[in-house]
Amino acid sequence: MYQANLQRPPGGQPCPHCPDTAPGQTASAADVWGAYAGGRVPATCPPGFQGRYTVQPGDTMWLIAQRLGVNIDALIAANSHIPNPAALFPGDVLCVPGAPPRPPCRVPAGCPNGFVRYTVVAGDTMFTLARRFGIPLSQLIAVNPHIPDPSLLFPCDVLCVPATVSCPPGFRTYTVQPGDSMFSIARRFGITLDALVAANPQIPNPNVLFPGDVLCVPQAPACPPGSQVYTVRPGDTMFTIAQRFGVSLDALIAANPQIPNPAQIFAGDVLCIPPPSMSATAAPPGAPETAGEESPSRSQAAEPAG
Repeated sequence: MYQANLQRPPGGQPCPHCPDTAPGQTASAADVWGAYAGGRVPATCPPGFQGRYTVQPGDTMWLIAQRLGVNIDALIAANSHIPNPAALFPGDVLCVPGAPPRPPCRVPAGCPNGFVRYTVVAGDTMFTLARRFGIPLSQLIAVNPHIPDPSLLFPCDVLCVPATVSCPPGFRTYTVQPGDSMFSIARRFGITLDALVAANPQIPNPNVLFPGDVLCVPQAPACPPGSQVYTVRPGDTMFTIAQRFGVSLDALIAANPQIPNPAQIFAGDVLCIPPPSMSATAAPPGAPETAGEESPSRSQAAEPAG
């Protein structure tokens, strides 16, 4: 450890920093203390430095480096005007080098089956994450070999954690395989890319999937000819969607039997929007279909004529 000599330098000691004193020449205590009283100030600081720091009583290079979060070797190197890093005096001015660059985000090549990716945030540790996801600490460390020091995590590191994806009714789960993309999965299941992305907010970047990721895949309805396909957005309800497209609520419900509870729809659900001409002829779910027979919906029957 570096320790600063905080005592006044005694007289009769070599004073290489005193003005008009050659190396090896002695000076009085007053001369020595006077040379340090104003502090040693660097002429310039290196590019990229954070700022200047004035040494306080009790400071050492090691303590200052710890306090300011910089490497001690970098701190010493940035202060060549301090010939002996072990001897600091109150009033000395130090250049504080820039903080070392944060290491790049560490991302696994893939996660084992049953695990999904998790992006580390400030305050996370392997221990707290193990408790949050209900997994032994040793197992969490074992499935993340790309983290060489489990005691050192950085925000933006990506870990494999147990899959806790819970898909709403009307969705299926799908485990990403090598070579999969959001686009290819959407095509495979006959849904829109927007619907798949909306149903999986746990994937921070839809352009980057890893084998082992678990997705919620909306069930694609078989829409009759002339219908539009619509992906539910946050805040949507059957009523607002019906109003938006100018169809009756009953017609919209009848066209989407894959929605078990019309009062509860989720972002990413895929709906069939019947053409306006079907609104007057759509029968409620379960009603017998009669060719050419028109049966107004409940909402239409409640509307006054005219």
